[in-house]
Amino acid sequence: MAAAKVAVVGAGVIGLSTAQCIMETCPGCSLTVLSDQFSPNTTSDVAAGMLIPHTCPGTPPHLQKQWFRETFTYLFAISSSAEASEAGVHLVSGWQVFKNPPKEELPFWSDVVLGFRPMSQAELQKFPQHQFGQAFTTLKCDCPPYLLWLEKRLKAAGVQMQTRKVAALWELSSEYNVVVNCAGIGAHQLVGDEKLFPIRGQVLQVDAPWVKNFIRDGDGLTYIYPGIHRVTLGGTREKDNWNLSPDPGAAKDILERCCSLEPSLRGAQEIKVKVGLRPARQGVRLQREVLSQGGVKLLVVHNYGHGAGGFSVHRGTAKEAARLVGECIAALQDSSSRAKL
Repeated sequence: MAAAKVAVVGAGVIGLSTAQCIMETCPGCSLTVLSDQFSPNTTSDVAAGMLIPHTCPGTPPHLQKQWFRETFTYLFAISSSAEASEAGVHLVSGWQVFKNPPKEELPFWSDVVLGFRPMSQAELQKFPQHQFGQAFTTLKCDCPPYLLWLEKRLKAAGVQMQTRKVAALWELSSEYNVVVNCAGIGAHQLVGDEKLFPIRGQVLQVDAPWVKNFIRDGDGLTYIYPGIHRVTLGGTREKDNWNLSPDPGAAKDILERCCSLEPSLRGAQEIKVKVGLRPARQGVRLQREVLSQGGVKLLVVHNYGHGAGGFSVHRGTAKEAARLVGECIAALQDSSSRAKL
């Protein structure tokens, strides 16, 4: 049969990295990325891009750990390469602090990040309101540069980028053999997934070049993540809130909370507010599906619903989605050769 035609719907970090893994594992296919928004206008562009996993209750812990390890290994290699600056990937050390010690002193990902250890009493003196803390080194992707770096690599490999609003996966059935749904929160409408809901996140980006270490409150709500050029301050987690307009009251609250952890931020300049809708559900939807209408079939692979933890597992889930695409292409080739017989 002719080269399989594959479409990836969505151009955030999940869509672009899935497209990249498909090119690596199925190099003979013809691949197009379709999205109504590309960087800098995706949800991923708002993300802080820190590799600190968020527990996903509906996904088995061993899978979450595998996806995180694969993502960490992949980004660590980029951070150690000549492309680190262009890709916006760098190591950052810091602290996760708790007002009360957590039930689990060792999170499932503690042996994946570098140098994980309990904080010393001397370190804890920096955070008088907190009793317990963990110190470690992890990776951070500065999101717009990372997305543009992925796009550049895809284009160099011959992948087509097409600005297009896809209203239903079925509308692609006459043009493509396999469709990969990486639509994020857009999957709520695209495939009618009622289990998917937004968690509104608002962050501030400030100019504070003296802040070199990340600081994250153990509840995950307040965080300070230094990037290459800006420091991201967060945040909010507002379930079922679809509003993309910045909230001045929330911005003020974020700054106050972050200044209580790092008082020097009161001198930060150039405050920029960003809002995104995290695509949350009980567990990541990563599976094959066959759509059929009037005897015509469309092979679909879903990879969405990563919630707040997309960057931490993006490469791991992309590899799995690409493996499923490979299975779809093999099934197509098998049925094509059977038809010839």
